[in-house]
Amino acid sequence: MPDSLIVPLFVTTDLPPHADLAEFGELLARTARVLGPGGSEAVLSGTVFWLDRPVLPGQRPAADDELRFAGMLGHLVTSGPGVREVVAGVRRAIGAAVTERYGDVGAAPAVFAIRDRDVRERTPDSALPIDSRRAAELVGAAR
Repeated sequence: MPDSLIVPLFVTTDLPPHADLAEFGELLARTARVLGPGGSEAVLSGTVFWLDRPVLPGQRPAADDELRFAGMLGHLVTSGPGVREVVAGVRRAIGAAVTERYGDVGAAPAVFAIRDRDVRERTPDSALPIDSRRAAELVGAAR
């Protein structure tokens, strides 16, 4: 039986200029739910946010038709053979889901494991929560 894993994740991708951030978060959460090997449950809990470039005095803001850079910091709770394999699986699944929903945005989403501390320290105050309904229960059970 595979071990239970809690994997801190960072996901970044370009999105169309008028994409809804909450919808992007729900897409990530839905995608993670179907990752569990052999029908086991996988849950992604975290936050999504825009990583727009700052506009300094004298600079023009981004054009209305320019892609926007979005990010997600959170934890994936699942079971699997190891972190590397789980991250590879979630990378493939998120890449396919983002392409299906938003089309070709020029590059595949970046998905990688990070330190747990980075999730806590680097989450912006303006971030929107995603799929936290059962995450605390599953994190406790996995530990």
